[in-house]
Formats: sequence, structure tokens, C-alpha cells
Amino acid sequence: MSNLFRSLPSMDVLLTALAHPELTGPETSAAPDLTALPRPLLRDLTNAFLDQCREAIRTGEITDAAALSTDALLPALTAHVLRAARPHFRRVLNATGVVIHTNLGRSLLAEEATAAVAEACANYSNLEFDLATGERGSRYSHVEELLCKVTGAEAGLVVNNNAAAVLLVLDTLCKGGEVVVSRGQLVEIGGSFRIPEVMEKSGAVLREVGATNRTHLRDYENAITERTVALLKVHTSNYRITGFHKEVLLAELVALGRARNLPVIEDLGSGSFLDFTPWGLSGEPTVREVVADGADVVSFSGDKVLGGPQAGLIVGRREIIARIKRNPLNRALRIDKMTLAALEATLRLYLDPELARRKVPTLRMMTAPADELARRARKLATRLRAALGDAAVIGLASGMSRVGGGSFPERDLPTTLVSVAPAGCSATTLKERLLDVAPPALPLVGRLEDDTFRLDPRTLDDPEFPLVAAALAQALGLPNSPDAARPAAAPGKRAPRAHRTR
Repeated sequence: MSNLFRSLPSMDVLLTALAHPELTGPETSAAPDLTALPRPLLRDLTNAFLDQCREAIRTGEITDAAALSTDALLPALTAHVLRAARPHFRRVLNATGVVIHTNLGRSLLAEEATAAVAEACANYSNLEFDLATGERGSRYSHVEELLCKVTGAEAGLVVNNNAAAVLLVLDTLCKGGEVVVSRGQLVEIGGSFRIPEVMEKSGAVLREVGATNRTHLRDYENAITERTVALLKVHTSNYRITGFHKEVLLAELVALGRARNLPVIEDLGSGSFLDFTPWGLSGEPTVREVVADGADVVSFSGDKVLGGPQAGLIVGRREIIARIKRNPLNRALRIDKMTLAALEATLRLYLDPELARRKVPTLRMMTAPADELARRARKLATRLRAALGDAAVIGLASGMSRVGGGSFPERDLPTTLVSVAPAGCSATTLKERLLDVAPPALPLVGRLEDDTFRLDPRTLDDPEFPLVAAALAQALGLPNSPDAARPAAAPGKRAPRAHRTR
């Protein structure tokens, strides 16, 4: 055993081999270039690898000194470094069919938006500089005019998310006073945050009216006192009450607000600029409709149905938006230049709604025709059969997609799913392996149905099909897949075994 320990290459020898794999044997000459990684990180990872080798010697897993040569260890070391050095925050393939998947980053940006972000990141810009006067400018001026054109509002403002938008509006208009809201609209949003809690933080006092399922205009009228400072309507975008149900229309609430000299605030949650009724999705009012109905101030998200970056958009009457802009809290909640660039590019697309539907990924996926999805599912299935062979049975099944992101609850979108039934493991095991594939493969998230792993082409682009095949091939232990080769396992780490049909 002592001879085996002495056979281990030194740290410097292995670091040199990682930096210059061409100096070793022909089997490792195609190893990736790792010189871009920080040297301290390489040293730490190499040291951890050597610890694994020492443990393998102690346990008797390694008994031959030849297995400890630099040439023999380099493939496993390279795989170890690639796996351990990968970013914690990284790209994931979404095959769930949930378009606005909160856990997977919500909406994807249009190409125009990603290009604008890259430009903003790599260069100086006129973020707060007026090119016409050469003086200090306002960052909001880059998007306010576009917001007004798209929504029909008099003025607009953007903060970092819709919860921040609601907080800022309430803090500005309602601090210390009572806000009347229907009991059935006290929604809970992501992360267990609730409207009453956001309201409490703003300094406003909640005044609940009505019952959970029915609220009448007289409930609002009877609740108004000298302490009342606003009427609040919250759109229940993440759930629906059906059956014996009634809520007060916004136009009715606006009329009451005008009569009592009270502003009407509408929290739309996941706001929309398009009417999706032609695609079987109804019940989501557009921002323009809400503004036209007379709401004094409206807030909504930028990264849900809108399909832009994470942001909280506030539109409404000019004098009210001016007050909100002057709130010192606004600076703590403001957006950065990357969000601003992406939002401007996204809003420009909405000047032509049909162009936005084609260009904004969220809209394109939501409105994808069923026959197109069936064709793409067949295309994906053909590729997977070629890549996986006997390691899995590939099939097609009818299914449903979801919009997600707290939008259009209980509204299903018909789709065609690709089912993967692995031959050598359970579908649950396959699902777990797909979350831990090694580079260059990408983690793949799908869904389990009828003891199979299923993929929905609605949330996959055609250029991602080879990446899906590569992830599945690696998870099933197929080193000779045409789409990807599985890296070697480190000593002391068992590599996934190939699975064959008996």
C-alpha cells in the first residue's frame, strides 16, 4: 500500500497535465482546456481528487500502480474538475410543459431583449444621462413612453418586481390609513408572501369586506370611513373561485372611488398585454382594459405572461405616478440597467402585438398550435430512438401543458408528450440522474406519468433536441451515443452503468 501511495503523481504534475493534456498519452489528448479556471480552484479540486485516490487505495479499490499514472488518472481527474467546477447557477432544459416555470427562471427573453442586455453589460450607456441636454437624466424615461403607448396610461414607473410595486404604491398612497379590499382577494404569492403582510409592511391598515366567495358593492360602501384612503382590487391570477361567487367589477369600484374621492388601486399580479381568448385562455384582463376601466394606478409583473425580465410595472394617472416616483423607497426598489435594457426591447415588440406573439418566447409557447406540437414531438421521438437504441422505449402520448407563473390557473393547453421508458432503471431513477448529468450535458427537467419520464416539446426549442438526447444518453450510461460521450468516473466514484434490455 505504501508503494501505491508513492505512485500517486504530485499536485504540480497533475496541474501541468490539466493545463497541457497534449503532453500525455493519446487517450487524453482531446481533454478540454481547463486553463481558464482560477488556479487556486484547480488546486483545491485536484487535491480533493487525490484524496479520493488515497481513499481508494486504503479500501483496496486500487491495487495496481499502473492505474495511478498521470495518463491513467487524467480522464477521471478532468471529469472530476469539470463536474465540481461547474457554476451553481446554470442552464437547465425545461421539458415540463410549464411555460412560466417559477423554479426554472420564469419567462425566457426574446432575442432582441438578450441582445440589449449584452449591449448594456459590455458598454457604457445613457442610463441616467440625457443625450439631448448633456445633463443628468432619468432611467425611467427609457421605458415610460413605451409603457404608456402599450397600456394607454398617462404615466408609468418600473421597480424590481410586482411585490415591490404593490409595497411602493401602498406606502406612497395609503400609509397610516385604511385600505378596503375584498376578503376573497387576499392572495398568497410565491414564497408564502401574502397581500396582508405586504400591506402591513407598507404601513397601511387592511380593511377586509365581504365573504370569501361573494363581495358586493355595498360591502365597500359600508366599510368606508374617515380613515379610508384607498380601494384595492387584487386580481386572483393564481387561483379561481367558481360556483356561488360574486365580485365587484372594476368599473363599479371606480365609480364608488370617484364619488368618495378615493383612489382605486388594481394589483393585476401577472399582467398581460394580449387577449389570449383565441387560444383558449380566457379570464385574464389586459392592462389596457384595466386602465380604460378607470383604475387610478395598476401594478403587474414583467416576467410572467408579459414575457420580459423580472420587474414590477406601475402605470396610472400622472399625478399619482409622480408621487410614487418621489417616494424615497423608490430608490431601494429601482431596476438596474440590464433589466431596463431587456424591458425596453420587450416593450418595443408589443407595439405590434402579432410581432410580439411571434418573437416573445412566452407568448410563442403559449399560443403554439396542437398540430405543430405533435409534429415536433414526433421529431424529438425519432432523435431519441436513434440516440438511445435499446436503452429506452420511446413513445408518444396526448397530454396537457400549463401556463404557470400564477397565470391562467386550471387552464390546460393540449400538447403531445414524448414518453421515455428506461430499460434498466425506473423512470424515477432516470429523473434523478438527469438532474446530475456532467458537462457538457445539461440538467433535464421533465415529468413522471404512467411510470414513464415524459417530455413536452412546448417548452423545448428544436435546437435543444440534441441536448435532450445527450442528457438522456449520459443518464442511461451510453458512452457511444452520437450526441455525447460520458466522462470517466473518478476513483472511488462509481460510474453509471449501461442499461440494456434483456
